[in-house]
Amino acid sequence: MQKTRPFHRRKIVVIFLGCALALVLLGIRLAHLMIAESEHYATLAEDLHERERSIKAARGRILDRGGNVLADNRTVCTVSVIHSQIEDPERVIETLSRELELPEETVRKRVEKVSSIERVRQNVDKETGDRIRNCNLAGVKVDEDYRRYYPFGSMASKVLGFTGGDNQGIIGLEVEYEEELSGTPGKILTLTDARGVELADTGESREEPVPGNDLVISLDYNIQKYAEQAAYQVMEQKQADSVSILIMNPKNGEIYAMTNVPEFDLNDPYTLLPQYMPEGTAQSAAGSTLRGEALQDALNRMWRNGCINDTYEPGSTFKIITASAGLEAGVVTPQDSFSCPGYRMVEDRRIRCHKVGGHGTETFAQGIQNSCNPVFIEVGLRLGIDRYFAYFDQFGLNEKTGIDLPGEAATIMHKKENVGQVELATISFGQSFQITPVQLAATVSSIVNGGTRVTPHFGVSVRANDGALLKLYQYDDGRRILSEETSEQMRGLLEQVVDGGSGKNAYIEGYRIGGKTATSETLPRSANKYISSFIGFAPADDPQVLGLCIINNPQGVYYGGTIAAPVIRGMFENILPYLGIRKEGDQP
Repeated sequence: MQKTRPFHRRKIVVIFLGCALALVLLGIRLAHLMIAESEHYATLAEDLHERERSIKAARGRILDRGGNVLADNRTVCTVSVIHSQIEDPERVIETLSRELELPEETVRKRVEKVSSIERVRQNVDKETGDRIRNCNLAGVKVDEDYRRYYPFGSMASKVLGFTGGDNQGIIGLEVEYEEELSGTPGKILTLTDARGVELADTGESREEPVPGNDLVISLDYNIQKYAEQAAYQVMEQKQADSVSILIMNPKNGEIYAMTNVPEFDLNDPYTLLPQYMPEGTAQSAAGSTLRGEALQDALNRMWRNGCINDTYEPGSTFKIITASAGLEAGVVTPQDSFSCPGYRMVEDRRIRCHKVGGHGTETFAQGIQNSCNPVFIEVGLRLGIDRYFAYFDQFGLNEKTGIDLPGEAATIMHKKENVGQVELATISFGQSFQITPVQLAATVSSIVNGGTRVTPHFGVSVRANDGALLKLYQYDDGRRILSEETSEQMRGLLEQVVDGGSGKNAYIEGYRIGGKTATSETLPRSANKYISSFIGFAPADDPQVLGLCIINNPQGVYYGGTIAAPVIRGMFENILPYLGIRKEGDQP
């Protein structure tokens, strides 16, 4: 027995030393946590007892060139519930169901859900939010934030675009300029105990939101209003599917108006217009019966901006490009003589002129006035495939315009290696390929403004809420695509089209107007559906405004010179005096 005592003593010593070492290590770790990492763990502890609610920032406004507010904000409320703080669930459910006009089952699910905070409804009008707040319901939070509001309803809907429930841009300028408009959200912080109940004496701390900046655009309220009225009028008269009108400054690319009717209500963008419902779709008192993908597809069609998202065969308005290339290359002069028997044979194809009996002998200038297909076929063939495609590139037609709107479509053109004489002939008078309306407007602007390429755009500047200038947008204008001499020739030739040619219905006494008509057939040709259009500019000797009108599937008479040219004439009769452009001979 005595021999074992030293062993036990050694064992006790080892245990003692081990415990001592453990205490020392624990002390060191505790000291490290309390001193070196105290701030970190204090923050974690604070986070466990903090509840955060976000405050939306006021979105920057969108203003037209004259300072008219096109997109603004309205104060709305977000109603939320905090499960751990609710004292009378049934009263909360009954009150919120009544005030928010929600089914009781929907509210009950939110109230009974165990979570730190549950949002019941957003974008509640302020009057309703105030009534709920005044009920003093424990566990119910009413926070004020902002909802986008469009004072003019449907005006320029496909240009301005709209925002979603999170106040972020969905389409149009709202999404293109999201960074400038959005602002920075704020926060409301409250302290709770271990059960999640707010501590009564601690109050709330707020991190205020930073509002977004204002966007000033080139669109003009009055010109946009003229354009929409004219578009709706001709759409109704001709029972057309849709009408697009684009008005811009050909010198710098600023867009004064862009409409694609029918437009939709920006304050109610998810209500589908009847025109966009598929055939055979039922309509109930509550709205369209479309659901899911079918509804979303229909809404996407309604929201599309036809001027930039869709392509079409431009028809005879594209003869401006062929004529410019021919004159620039020197393969034709205004005095060159042509013969039109009513068709032109290209290889084994008989390609008709719109005038069945033909125009007979005519100069190139007269061929432009008459919109004679055989004349332009000849010019295209003289240029040849390689040179024609080189001018197509030179004029910027194979590039997007760079307009500051999302979803711009690209030109749809044959690959050069697949183009033969017949394809070249049809391209020369604006068929067998497709471009966007904004591409046509930008290219014609560049041809008549002296020969420099412009970037069509809306954005002019960004300003702070107090009006201070923060940013002035610059655009890549000035790339020469055509000589000044050819540009001057084209202005004169296109003025003759309006003075006595196919565009005579755009003539305004006292003003020098240039332009070109077009009537193209949609695919498939057997459908017998047409697109009527006219592009015009004024004054012809120094263009300051350019207008394009496109009428899709008009009923009855469908010639561009008959139904589209008068639309631009009516626009110019209002716009030119409004812009201070006087008639010739008028005194200042």
